[in-house]
Amino acid sequence: MGTDVAPARELIETALDEGMDLIDTADIYGLGFGGVGFGAAEELLGRVLAEAPGLRDRMVLATKGGIVPGRSYDSSAAYLQAACDASRRRLGVDLIDLYQIHRPDLLAHPAETAEALDSLVASGAVRTIGVSNFTPAQTEALAAHLEAPIVSTQPELSAVHLAPLLDGTGDLAMRADHTVLAWSPLAGGRLATGDDLDPALLAVLDQLAEREGVDRAAVAVAFVLAMPFRPVAILGTQFPGRLRTASAALDVHLDRSDLYRVLAAAGVPLP
Repeated sequence: MGTDVAPARELIETALDEGMDLIDTADIYGLGFGGVGFGAAEELLGRVLAEAPGLRDRMVLATKGGIVPGRSYDSSAAYLQAACDASRRRLGVDLIDLYQIHRPDLLAHPAETAEALDSLVASGAVRTIGVSNFTPAQTEALAAHLEAPIVSTQPELSAVHLAPLLDGTGDLAMRADHTVLAWSPLAGGRLATGDDLDPALLAVLDQLAEREGVDRAAVAVAFVLAMPFRPVAILGTQFPGRLRTASAALDVHLDRSDLYRVLAAAGVPLP
């Protein structure tokens, strides 16, 4: 992850111009993987918004907290309050549109986590709340103690990773009216490159891509978008051109037979 404002601003502006108005980050982004430190992604986005404040009104600004370097996870009330305040400072905003618990803290009682989230909403620091990488049971346990509704859930979902379609995450989202924010819809880029993937799955995706006149990545994103719980695909890239290419997914038509072909090739047992 770079630290220059100009390419970061170009990336944000490209996403917004392509109609991708959910800008999703997290306080942990920037730590490791060649990054420059905890909070770095939020700080860089904050610098973009300071340079071009008009961009803020064009986006739904989402971030996440609850992962603590060296301490794993912390969803205690005190920590989440402090983490959210720090995120707002780094982003340079008074209000975060969507604040998400990044991963479940197995040692936190959901009542305490709910207390923190309700307080953030009531204080005007956060507009809405969501969860990320939660099981359906963990999501329901937290919801039972909340006054504010959970509006979103962020699971990993792709033609390679189908757990949300099979473990009840999607079913709960449809029942409770959660927006599903699918992270890694290209399986960490592997669905674009084909690295270490089943040739049978790649063959089906390539056949559909040829028919639709797009690349394999667009078909892979279209597959995610076609799930019955209508996910939002979270695209992670540092290259504006890839955002433009991904937009082609909106013009891909996959019917029921196409989708079941992908599912079968991905290993889902079918009659």
